Amino acid sequence: MKKLLPLGVLGILIALVYTFDLHSYLTFDALKEHRVVLQNFVKESFLVSLVIFFFIYVAVIALSLPGGAVMSITGGFLFGNILGTFLVVCAATLGATLLFLIAKTTLGEMLQHKAGPWLEKMRKGFQHNAFYYLLTLRLIPLFPFFVVNLVPAFLGVKARDYILATFIGIIPGSFVFVSVGTGIGSVFDRGDTFLARSILTPEILTALFGLGALSLLPIVFKYFKKH
Repeated sequence: MKKLLPLGVLGILIALVYTFDLHSYLTFDALKEHRVVLQNFVKESFLVSLVIFFFIYVAVIALSLPGGAVMSITGGFLFGNILGTFLVVCAATLGATLLFLIAKTTLGEMLQHKAGPWLEKMRKGFQHNAFYYLLTLRLIPLFPFFVVNLVPAFLGVKARDYILATFIGIIPGSFVFVSVGTGIGSVFDRGDTFLARSILTPEILTALFGLGALSLLPIVFKYFKKH
């Protein structure tokens, strides 16, 4: 009975999301349409808006819903660079951790199927040095975010390493998306179409790859020290 409880709760949440079409609000068009209402709500009920945003973000990540980029940019739009980044990093880490724990327990078999061929592609890296490999994957967007959330659970990564590598590794990327959110209002004012993929410019990707390379230095050092 206890093993069926998480499956039931997860099923109910997903059903509610799609029954009431809640995922349709996780778009830039929805943000553009409701931005004035959202800004006024933040001004009138600041703390409440923080809590609501935080837990919606956690749910988006834990349920692997499309819309993480929209939520990150919305965080910057509503709360600014510093607070927005803090909220995004904490919420994304908590959501990813919940999914990680679920994948390690009752729903592992079902979620492992969802991970698909990515599992074998990433197995060797996690066996070599799980923490630094996961940190690199968080810094460099080589694989889909939900895949990186799931695969470590199937390859024996410790929860402590998973949480720490996730928290540290998503800070640069989160800051980039949140920073874009602080200026998205002017894009809407001009009537321009905004696409999330336009954020990852060659300059941004180069910086993220550089950070990922730096995270691998301890592994390289250990290798040469050993040999």
